Amino acid sequence: MRSATRASRPGGEGQGYALTSDEDDADFWGFARGAEGLFTPLPDEDGARRVRLTGCLPQSGLLRSAGHVGGRRALAGNAWFDLLDGGGVVMGSYFVNEVTVIDVKPSARGAGLVDLTVTLWCENAMAGAERIWDLIRAGRLNRTGMWHELAPEDRRAWLSVALWSRNHRRQGKADAPAGKVFTLDGRHIVDRDSFYCAIGEAVNGPGGYFGWNLDALNDCLRGGWGATAPFTVHWDSSAGSRARLPERVPSGEREVTLFDLILEIFEERGVSIALR
Repeated sequence: MRSATRASRPGGEGQGYALTSDEDDADFWGFARGAEGLFTPLPDEDGARRVRLTGCLPQSGLLRSAGHVGGRRALAGNAWFDLLDGGGVVMGSYFVNEVTVIDVKPSARGAGLVDLTVTLWCENAMAGAERIWDLIRAGRLNRTGMWHELAPEDRRAWLSVALWSRNHRRQGKADAPAGKVFTLDGRHIVDRDSFYCAIGEAVNGPGGYFGWNLDALNDCLRGGWGATAPFTVHWDSSAGSRARLPERVPSGEREVTLFDLILEIFEERGVSIALR
């Protein structure tokens, strides 16, 4: 998935999605108002998703494939599936394989538009992510704690959107300067993913990202992801977090709890942790 946002395209305002060939950013395949089926569990063993692009204005390779439904040339190829904000600016993108047009119908969403049904492969579009993208699109991912009531599988979707929307939401903001103090609220840390939700929010605000596995956390602590070491983390309700992160994980030639390994990673990167 591309980490950088791209400029808006003329005519994208009010659209929800856009497709572009992965081979050439100039080969634009068109806009769509909706993408029903993109954020559903994988429907079959081969991983193909069936996605209905509603209110679609196909162009270029996608338009050519729409004229060959049922034939070999219905396969348009691989693409970037862009999610757009209200102004038509790319919020984030998914790489999709083997986009194939299987049905075309006139759309009720506007004159000259069609509802285009395609099959495609996409590993990263998680069930539960669509609602989070919609919050960003509407400017409503704007307060802390919005992830607290999510089910475990939805917390993973939250983290995926936090990662792939970070450039759009930070919009070139510099890292916080060295020496800053961040407050980590440990009351809702109940497992790995909730820790990453909490630290992302502590460093980068509502919906923020600061890792979604230990390797990614280590990378974020090198700089460029919102904070500059050395800095300090005040870990509130840390005793409860310790009790809820007891999993034994390898650290060199020994095993430690996940909580203690997180502390070690922070220490190795010059971060002071105040357990409170």
